Amino acid sequence: MAKEMTCVSCPLGCLLTVVFEDGKALSVTGNSCKRGIAYAETEMTNPTRMLTTTVKVRGGVLPVLPVKSDKPVPKSRMFECMRVINAVVLDAPVHIGDVVIKDILGTGIDVIATNDMTSV
Repeated sequence: MAKEMTCVSCPLGCLLTVVFEDGKALSVTGNSCKRGIAYAETEMTNPTRMLTTTVKVRGGVLPVLPVKSDKPVPKSRMFECMRVINAVVLDAPVHIGDVVIKDILGTGIDVIATNDMTSV
């Protein structure tokens, strides 16, 4: 079976054609760089995405703080991760780079603060 997709690994946005069978990529064409091959193989076998969202903050100058995963999260686990993240309430102050959730869902992925939050 063949599938076409647009590569998002670099700004070129190559149109890839991936031939796959039994969950494995047999060939990838249309890529201008090696990252296109890796992207297509990952997208066909275990798609991942960076998770960016916000968490609630108590006592901060704003009610929410932006956070992100430190590594891509398996796409199939996104909703589970969001349930965990939505239950978190931090106390200000929080500093950029602080680990907000360590090893979310046992994935080895940390959720980190992407901004500072000072106290009121």
